[in-house]
Amino acid sequence: QVQLVETGGGLVQAGGSLRLSCAASGRTFGYATGWFRQAPGKGREFVAAAWRSSGVTLYAESVKGRFTISRDDSDNAKNMVYLQMNSLKPEDTGVYFCALTRSASSRRAVDYAHWGQGTQVTVSS
Repeated sequence: QVQLVETGGGLVQAGGSLRLSCAASGRTFGYATGWFRQAPGKGREFVAAAWRSSGVTLYAESVKGRFTISRDDSDNAKNMVYLQMNSLKPEDTGVYFCALTRSASSRRAVDYAHWGQGTQVTVSS
């Protein structure tokens, strides 16, 4: 079983920062971790992803230079992935999900097999 738990969401003013955490436990070996977000009335949008095996990171153009994804795999029982979000904008508002994929490099939600419950991020103008 795989379990993903996101924390760190909240309300922040435009220009502020938040750090999201994703705790992944269970059979997570071989998976890469991604972050997606979903605004009200919209589909799930790729934000960032990181591959442990290759060290590759991917970002959506809309967050490049503002968001940073990082991993901490020092605890084999619970692998942590973080999303540092700086210079937040109102359009960054949404529910943020972390998810796992075995794809070599994917921005598509359909390629991610396991999902957390999400954490709300609200950026006020």
